[in-house]
Amino acid sequence: MRLHRLTVTAFGPFAGSESVDFDALAAGGLFLLRGATGAGKSSVLDAVCFALYGDVPGSRRASRLRSDHADPHRLTEVRLELTLGGRRLQITRLPEQRRPKKVGSGTTVERPQTLLREWAADMGDGMPGWRAVSKSHQEAGEEIHRLIGMNREQFCQVVLLPQGDFARFLKADSEERGKLLRRLFDTERFQHVEAWLAEQRRAQEAAVQAGRRQLRDLASKAEQAAGPGAEPADGWVPAEEESAELTAGVLGWAAILRAGAAEQKAVADAALAGAEADHLAAQQAREAVEELAGRQHRHRQAGQQAERLAEFGPAVERDRRRLAAAQAAVGVESALRLRESAAEAYGRAQDAERRHRDALARTGGEGPALAGAGATELTEAELRLRAEVVRLEAARADERRCAELARELRTVDEKRLHAEDLAEEAENWLADFDGRLGRLQEEQAGAQAASARVEQLDGRRAELTARLDAARERDGLRGEITAAEPRVLALRTAALDAREHSQDLRERRLTGMAAELAEQLRAGEACRVCGSPEHPAPAETAPDRRVSAADEDRARAAQSAAEQAASDAEQALTALRVREATAAGAAGPDGTDALAEALAALAREHREARQAAEALGRVEHEIGRLSDDRARRLDELREARERGAVLTDRIEALHAEQRELTARVAAARGEAASVAERAEALAQLAEGVAALADTARARAEAEARLADTDDELGKAAAAAGFPSAEEALAVLLPREQREQLEARLDRHRAELAAVRHELALPELAAAAARPAADLPAAQSALDAATGRLRRAHAAQAAARERCEALAAIGRQLTALAAELAPALLRYGRINRLAALAAGTSTENRLRMRLESYVLAARLEQVAAAASDRLVRMSGGRYILVHSDDRGTGNKRSGLALRVVDAWTGTERDTATLSGGESFFASLALALGLADVVTDEAGGMPLDTLFIDEGFGTLDEQSLEEVMDVLDGLRERDRAVGIVSHVADLRSRIPAQLLVRKGRHGSTLALAGREDA
Repeated sequence: MRLHRLTVTAFGPFAGSESVDFDALAAGGLFLLRGATGAGKSSVLDAVCFALYGDVPGSRRASRLRSDHADPHRLTEVRLELTLGGRRLQITRLPEQRRPKKVGSGTTVERPQTLLREWAADMGDGMPGWRAVSKSHQEAGEEIHRLIGMNREQFCQVVLLPQGDFARFLKADSEERGKLLRRLFDTERFQHVEAWLAEQRRAQEAAVQAGRRQLRDLASKAEQAAGPGAEPADGWVPAEEESAELTAGVLGWAAILRAGAAEQKAVADAALAGAEADHLAAQQAREAVEELAGRQHRHRQAGQQAERLAEFGPAVERDRRRLAAAQAAVGVESALRLRESAAEAYGRAQDAERRHRDALARTGGEGPALAGAGATELTEAELRLRAEVVRLEAARADERRCAELARELRTVDEKRLHAEDLAEEAENWLADFDGRLGRLQEEQAGAQAASARVEQLDGRRAELTARLDAARERDGLRGEITAAEPRVLALRTAALDAREHSQDLRERRLTGMAAELAEQLRAGEACRVCGSPEHPAPAETAPDRRVSAADEDRARAAQSAAEQAASDAEQALTALRVREATAAGAAGPDGTDALAEALAALAREHREARQAAEALGRVEHEIGRLSDDRARRLDELREARERGAVLTDRIEALHAEQRELTARVAAARGEAASVAERAEALAQLAEGVAALADTARARAEAEARLADTDDELGKAAAAAGFPSAEEALAVLLPREQREQLEARLDRHRAELAAVRHELALPELAAAAARPAADLPAAQSALDAATGRLRRAHAAQAAARERCEALAAIGRQLTALAAELAPALLRYGRINRLAALAAGTSTENRLRMRLESYVLAARLEQVAAAASDRLVRMSGGRYILVHSDDRGTGNKRSGLALRVVDAWTGTERDTATLSGGESFFASLALALGLADVVTDEAGGMPLDTLFIDEGFGTLDEQSLEEVMDVLDGLRERDRAVGIVSHVADLRSRIPAQLLVRKGRHGSTLALAGREDA
């Protein structure tokens, strides 16, 4: 992955459009991002991350993407050109943001947009250009993720190397270190394996426990079925902690129980056969005694019944004669019934006629006159009254319409009054409209003026704040200059003294050079100056005046050091004076206190103006709402007036109809309160007349029927042989009594015949001649035999059920043993695997979980990759190694890091590293992790890296070694960007991206194009 160009618009601190040409910036392979604190260096990295993933790094995700300095009409946009997988792509993203409406006032929400384009050598017309790939957030994100091979978290850790995070990662414990590694290497599938193994272990354990419970339950059932004399199950059923293989003990114990039950059943079968034979003999003996006793009892009962029937002979004869006379008079009974029925009907008809005549006499109008009329007159009156009721129906409809008109008039009048009230209310409101609108417009003008004042004060406040900061910096620098000037003067004096001392020693050495050469002369050796082997008068120098080359070198080194110290101090003093002059120019002539007081007063004025300006939105909203209310009130006034006119016309039409109908109803009701009341009275009178006519006709018919039944009764008595009907009625009995007498006589005849037949039977006579039967003794013998048989049956049934139950339990035990054995075997295997994966098994000596084991392998790769660079950064002293030592307490092992010190040969904790050592160790760790994650992601080459801050903790030698390592990263055309404030890096790295902050937003510029 190589970045080419980044363009940000209204993003973060950048108010306008700023571009970064990474091809020019990274031409040398190493470039620097520098700028003041808060200028927006990290925002450049945020923009790269946002373009690729639609979001910024996690530590800054809560910040707003849109610039507060940007013009409201300018949309926030990030555009990034880069090469991924050999494809030149352009990604353009716009986040969700608010913008002014194109029509009207207020703002609207601009939806997020994503555009992915690819550079094509031929667009179809022979010309190159950008070809659209996708406008979908999801499709573009999936395509970018596929090409990069890393998610956002991995990208931020690998490409935007966060030193603070890796310093914490370097010194973290295994749990914290595992969180980062888990996020980068996506080892969730190993967590799923652990969870799956644990779930399988729980499932297999549940199955085994269920099988063991079933085994114990079956053993308990077998012991209970075998009875109290059987061998107990204790010791035969395997416990949970025993081997998975079931022994034959429980099956053998069950077989023993079945054999004992079979022997008990054989004994019970023999006892049952003997009891059945005894019971059969006792039952036959009791039946013989019972038969004899029954015959004797029947013979005795028959004799007693014959004696009782003989006593009832006279009474039976009287009943026979009484029944014969009653049967002769039966022919008169039907005629009598008809006469009684006719008499009752005649009485009821008389009563009904009398009641209806009395009721009709109590009614008003024609009722009393018609109460004494006959049936014919009543019928005619009824027809006349019903015709009158029919004629009144039309008048009743008019009367109902009159009532409806009255109700409708009230309703319409109420609506007319309501319309007049609405019209009056709308007129009153419109009368006050101009006054309210004028007051709101005055408030609007004041709020607009305050808003303009706020903008003016914002500029003045920013200017005063900058001047106050500059004044404070100026005062501080003046104090530093005052303190530095004596030190510079002293260092300058010391440098002059060292220079004079060095020159003095040089002159003295030159003066004594002849003596120094003379000391090197040897007899017979040629002189290196004149070439003569003879040395007649070598030069000599006093010992206290002699100066050696070492003395001269030491003096020259001391001179150089003093001059360098003086030069550094003078440069530092010059820099302080330049900064002081810059700050003084920015602060102006005013003092710090005066500027602070002016800023405080301006802040108060700004706060008051802002409070007044905040009312602008509310006032504009109220003006708009007031205008809407005026239009609505005008519509209401017009509608109310139109509705009032329509309702007034309706009221007049209803009054005319009401007057016409009222006259017709008054003529129809007469003296009654209403037509309905008169019609109701006539209808009731017609009903009364009709009822009286019906009862009069019914009374005449009943009277004629009564005379006919009297004639029929006399004729029936003569036909039955009675002189008169009264004599026939005297001997007549009701049907129920006749039937009772006849039944009693028949019963007597039947009982007498049965008794005579019973006494004539020979077997009863023979039984009566024998001694009385002893039924209690025979029953007692049968009861004893029955008890023995019942007990034998119960014993045999219990033995049979015991055998059947034990056989069924034996089959269940055999099946369960066959089923439980493989389940126990599976449980043993899965339990061992789950414990190993979870790190809780004794076989897992490191107590390392499966995921931790995988992460430990990755960490070992990271440590090896990091050590290659750490050795160079630390001058061959340190390497990082992975440690799988067990953690203390309940902590797991596998993710520990140790540092090996080659100088001492010891291995120690990474927390013992100093600040500078921790920096280049964490940097090496970050670079090593970047290499491993890159390989994990499919080997996608990362041609552009960014390293964030941390170089300030390094000394000059360590910084030199770290820079050598970073220079090595540029191999294979890789570009490395460093984000740092360290001043030495400015001179070491010529390619620089400057981020400048200002009152109206930050800007970007390359070093050389704008003065650094």
